[in-house]
Amino acid sequence: MATHEIRRRTLALARASLPSAGGPGRVLSAMERLETSTRLDGAADAARAAVRALPLGRARDVLHGRWLGHPVHPLLVQVPIGAWLSAAVLDLLPGERRAARFLIGVGLAGAVPAAVSGWADWAETRRPQLRVGLVHAAAGAAGVALYGTSFVARCRGRHWRGKAWAFCGLAAVGVGGAIGGHLAYRQGAGANHVEDVADLVGPGWHDLGPVAVLPEDRPRLGHVDDVPVVIVCRANGDVSVLAARCSHMGGPLAEGEIVDDCVRCPWHGSAFRLSDGWNATGPATAPQPVFETRIVDGRVHARLAGRPLSAGRQRSAQAPPSAA
Repeated sequence: MATHEIRRRTLALARASLPSAGGPGRVLSAMERLETSTRLDGAADAARAAVRALPLGRARDVLHGRWLGHPVHPLLVQVPIGAWLSAAVLDLLPGERRAARFLIGVGLAGAVPAAVSGWADWAETRRPQLRVGLVHAAAGAAGVALYGTSFVARCRGRHWRGKAWAFCGLAAVGVGGAIGGHLAYRQGAGANHVEDVADLVGPGWHDLGPVAVLPEDRPRLGHVDDVPVVIVCRANGDVSVLAARCSHMGGPLAEGEIVDDCVRCPWHGSAFRLSDGWNATGPATAPQPVFETRIVDGRVHARLAGRPLSAGRQRSAQAPPSAA
């Protein structure tokens, strides 16, 4: 009877804690309250300023994962998580003390680059993500501290105590991983925020208005099928059109500035080449969708680059403007 009651209460607690058809549940509700709470803003601002002040130079883009095409932090965390989870399995088996201790040491070493890359990404997020990310980092730091204590205990021959600290560390890392999942998948930290542009823009050429009203070397906001685009008219008459929401965090590129043939996002400083949308500097790891342009009767026309046209579309594009 007691076992049945415990099982019933456990299931009821799980249903109340996790999202369901009836609502978000306690855990998700707590995360949503964290996103809007201002209690951690002071600590978050101080930590962000410290991270941004580090003289990392070009290494900052390396930590962001611009060379990889997506954030490198999720890749690096596989080393400590994998090592610590494997150590937990070995701790359940007899005669594996040395191997378990070695894996915990590997995890501690691997946690350093993982944490550094995570802090670099975190410092370039929006306010709600800063709050959640700070708790994510705190859980990770607690896990590292617990595993460090476990490693020291094992080195001193206190293996049972080391195992206890290690399982506490695994629990902390698991909580941190769940919060990291919310940060990445619920809040979109590290995601490409312009991936859907190709699905939202219709095929063919789109009229963006007269070229005469465009300011020289200054970004201007326009729309293609309700998709915001940034239009830049250069001094030589060339017109460049890119998606206007920054791929990094959705920042307004139309409010940015033109620097070295790139448009720089006003939020976090990512620079995108006007000619092809390439992310010349981070923290953005994905390029901007770019549009081909043409001038017809003094008006700017644009179509999404790289999209194949049907034969009819190709004939229409090649026809004189009066026949298009």
